[in-house]
Amino acid sequence: MQQSPIGYYSDFIVYPLIILGLAVSGALTAGADGALRWMAIALVCLALWTLIEYAMHRFVFHHMPYFEALHRQHHVEERALLGTPVWLSLPAHGALVFLPTLAIWDVATATAATAGLMAGYLWYVTVHHLLHHRLARHAGYLYRLKRRHALHHHRSQDCNFGVTSGFWDRLFRTSMIVAHRPRHAHQGPHRMVDPVDQEMVLRNEKLDAHDTRMADT
Repeated sequence: MQQSPIGYYSDFIVYPLIILGLAVSGALTAGADGALRWMAIALVCLALWTLIEYAMHRFVFHHMPYFEALHRQHHVEERALLGTPVWLSLPAHGALVFLPTLAIWDVATATAATAGLMAGYLWYVTVHHLLHHRLARHAGYLYRLKRRHALHHHRSQDCNFGVTSGFWDRLFRTSMIVAHRPRHAHQGPHRMVDPVDQEMVLRNEKLDAHDTRMADT
């Protein structure tokens, strides 16, 4: 969904504050005896987010009619401020995670599960933003994810559905990996260039040129 800059970047302010509030509430309700249990639940739910992220990307964003159309727009306009508005994603966390968990268990468990999944969601939106709006150094975590995501965007939309992790792609055999061919500085004009790197650079140059033209108009 197309958003204004305020709407798009509000995730990076609202979610940390809500997660902090849930952590404080969890600490008060769980007490010293339940602190380890609270942290364990939060970490399990943080890890669970990577599976939710994979499943939503693969089965919802690429196969369900309304969501597929919105996601197709992202593939065309990679730097557009597209995403789920906070006024929609935040109540979804409350309705689908906090309230059901509270009804079945207790406040401490509900705050831990919600904080963990929200942290996973914040991790996802942060990484996804960086993949499309920032350059990444070679051999780092973000660079590896950027290469994987570039393959999903520019080689095949049937692979590399995980954004923050490639674990589930490897497990469910939807991972595409192109061997990295490093550049050799002393081979002159015939030096080897990694094909995925080249695609990423060319794509970024086109996007930069487009942004410059838009700014000048």
